[in-house]
Amino acid sequence: MRDIAGAADLSAANLYHYFDGKHDLLFYCQDRALDRMLAAVTEARRAASSAPERLRFVFTAHMRTLLDDIEGATAHLQIESLPPALRSAIVKKRDRYEQGLRRLIADGVRAGELVDMNPAIVARAMLGAMNWTVTWFRPDGADTAAAVGEVISRFLVRGVAMRSPAAARKLAVVGRTS
Repeated sequence: MRDIAGAADLSAANLYHYFDGKHDLLFYCQDRALDRMLAAVTEARRAASSAPERLRFVFTAHMRTLLDDIEGATAHLQIESLPPALRSAIVKKRDRYEQGLRRLIADGVRAGELVDMNPAIVARAMLGAMNWTVTWFRPDGADTAAAVGEVISRFLVRGVAMRSPAAARKLAVVGRTS
């Protein structure tokens, strides 16, 4: 808590005014990050016209939240550090987010915009790929959080987006001539 207070340019006493201890602070970071991610799912459904666009919107928001927007958002991976009551609340909210992502994928499959696949497995694979970035991303590295988020969101959507009939024909012709 002293280290966090120092990084926030607060006294430890001032930090304890807002949080009872490190578990409350960890919960706050996780809860706030999940609020942003859930809001992205809602906004994507409202604003984006296609399943690939909706997924890119959500993935970009997820990456921005993890790597850039919320200090300590990467703590959302440290669920086991929370006491049972706080952990339960975060797991429920995290599960709501995952369910929202699964619904986006399932809707895209039904609409013929995404490859037919198991939404639960694909959602978890995508979440795993995005969440893993916190282990290797360095804010002082060659790439910004925004650039990393853009590449990862494009990569993940490219893997599940249905190709247009014209693009599929072009790939088939290229494949026959190779």
